[in-house]
Amino acid sequence: QVQLVESGGGLVQAGGSLRLSCAASGRTFSSSAMGWFRQAPGKERAFVAVISGSGASTYYSDSVKARFTISRDNAKNTVFLQMNSLKPEDTAVYYCAATALLGVPKEVYKYSYWGQGTQVTVSS
Repeated sequence: QVQLVESGGGLVQAGGSLRLSCAASGRTFSSSAMGWFRQAPGKERAFVAVISGSGASTYYSDSVKARFTISRDNAKNTVFLQMNSLKPEDTAVYYCAATALLGVPKEVYKYSYWGQGTQVTVSS
């Protein structure tokens, strides 16, 4: 089992920055790819970014590429999402997730473990 706890969400003005953290406990953290997803009101949960277990590979959705950076510290069992140049359309509940599958999946259904989510609100 893996337990995930997100933190770092909040209210920020457009153009501002936030850094989300996800603390993990349970099974071997460094063997799991970790993803960030978000869900806006009335919309389906959507892929944001993923990082491989070693941290060597990262992938982003087109909507956040060049603005967001995913990283991880395996010594601290933590994954981060640095969000810069935030836009009102980035407003959502952000979830971190861990997968038991190989690779760096982008699909929601390939992730078995989820945090409780943290709210990010970007005002215009």
